Amino acid sequence: MSELRRHPFLNQWVITATHRQDRTFHPPKDYCPLCPTQPGGFPTEIPESDYDIAVFENKFPSLSPNAGAPDIEGTELMPVRPAEGVCEVVCYTSKHDGTFAELPYQQVRKLTRVWQERYIELSSRPEVEYVFIFENKGDVIGVTLAHPHGQIYAYPFIPPTAETQLAAEKAHYQKTGRTLHEDWLADEKTDGRRIVWENHSFVVVVPFFARYPYETHVVPKQPVGSLAEMSIGMLDDLAEALLFTTRTLDKVFDFSMPYIMAMRQRPCVPGCEASVFRVEFYPPYRTANKLKYLAGSEAAMDAFINDTLPEDKAAELRSIQIDPIR
Repeated sequence: MSELRRHPFLNQWVITATHRQDRTFHPPKDYCPLCPTQPGGFPTEIPESDYDIAVFENKFPSLSPNAGAPDIEGTELMPVRPAEGVCEVVCYTSKHDGTFAELPYQQVRKLTRVWQERYIELSSRPEVEYVFIFENKGDVIGVTLAHPHGQIYAYPFIPPTAETQLAAEKAHYQKTGRTLHEDWLADEKTDGRRIVWENHSFVVVVPFFARYPYETHVVPKQPVGSLAEMSIGMLDDLAEALLFTTRTLDKVFDFSMPYIMAMRQRPCVPGCEASVFRVEFYPPYRTANKLKYLAGSEAAMDAFINDTLPEDKAAELRSIQIDPIR
């Protein structure tokens, strides 16, 4: 059972999805549902003996294109609606062991094209207002399957954080005639201390307003709203920038860094022209053996406390040497 319930105090939708309690939780390697199905072996979600990149609908979706009627009747104050939308799984490789950072550059080039195709297709659906591509990596993030993979949620509403950012972007554009992204990135480049790396199309930066110690953003030099607007060359540059970021984070403490990777893109509804694409990484570690927990101020008030300076963390990331990516 899955449905959307309105939170009257926050004025936002909450997804209830009780069937997700039964989803697969850290299965043995031989029973990984994201590996290829081997002849005579355990039948997985992918009925092929091998694959390159695989995309399929989540077996335990929070949103569904065939969402049934809610089990409970809402009220005028607290309405309920069907949990329409799409939840997809994107398997980066058929190999069970490894991480995004360990993928070859050519594989990530392919992945950016898959993401672009899925964004274009999902954003064209009439019920979809926002397409969110993301990856949860690491046990401390709450990942239940170790196989290298990400997810895509196609929401029937604009999620709260995206809605807040969209309002800020619209207000800035109406006031200045420029995108908020352009003016923010200009400030970052003028200062320079928080810039970590760049290629032809993208800049990697620890933003002035970072909420996590190693929060890192991959942002386009020229504002584009979504993957749909990117050329082949820009997709290649994105692949390089993402590999640079993940491989650098892995060297911070010399272990595979957990993170949430969040790809922010233009909503799929009119009036969002000022919204600009970027990829944000939220690693939870603040030292090699200390996590940044979302406690009272963060979880209850959404008021983050960063006990490090973005300038110092950017300098630390700049000092890390990795092998050339291409």
